[in-house]
Amino acid sequence: MTDKAPLAVITGASGGIGRALAEYHAAKGGDLILAARRAVELDALKADIEAKHSVSVTPVACDLGTPEGLATLIAACEGRDIGILINNAGFGGRGAFIERHLADDLAMVDLNVNAVMILCHSIAPGMVARGKGRILNVGSTAGMMPGPMQATYFATKAFVNSFSQALDEELRAQGVTVTVLAPGYVETDFAARADLENTPLTKSGQSPEAVARVGYGAMMDGRLHVVNEGMLSVLTNWVIPLLPRRQVLKMVRKMQTK
Repeated sequence: MTDKAPLAVITGASGGIGRALAEYHAAKGGDLILAARRAVELDALKADIEAKHSVSVTPVACDLGTPEGLATLIAACEGRDIGILINNAGFGGRGAFIERHLADDLAMVDLNVNAVMILCHSIAPGMVARGKGRILNVGSTAGMMPGPMQATYFATKAFVNSFSQALDEELRAQGVTVTVLAPGYVETDFAARADLENTPLTKSGQSPEAVARVGYGAMMDGRLHVVNEGMLSVLTNWVIPLLPRRQVLKMVRKMQTK
């Protein structure tokens, strides 16, 4: 990487971890292409970041869960040397799978899985051609276990975990690294959208800023996978995999039940 921070594309940038990552990157002097559905929030973020830091921000209002939205972002990236891609956009949804609207879960797959694949496939070749690049895919500790009451969300994050690590193995020798950030519960609007408020899962969590610092640092170091909290890392990497499957399933279900 050069001394000046490279141009970064960040999805889901209007709030939460995405916004924190955008502000963190801008503080390091890097220009930004920021994507989210909410145009008003994006424009406000552009004004705020450009006022604080001597960087350029390109806001792209689009729904990355749709082919049209992905095409809009990809068009905004064409002809630009992108050094960092951060796939952060995603959402969850609580409830028994057969009682949920199937369209909602399919939309979750479109954003949490398909958008990650398509953007990596679109942007990574340019990184390979230049012989350098960093990709950060925001997963979750949910991707490290099955998730009754959020079956589809946990499965999408398991995909992000597996896909990202395989992609890193394919690209690393060509100068491009892929990092998975797998946080636990984070204090954003995710819980409200996913109907997880007042569940044991959301009793405590870290700030988006703290999680962003961990993820950004791991990405720049070229690490393969990082959990944002030490004890949580031990639990998800070394304890849960050794527990009986039925015990894990019951534990996760209880954490997400009101």
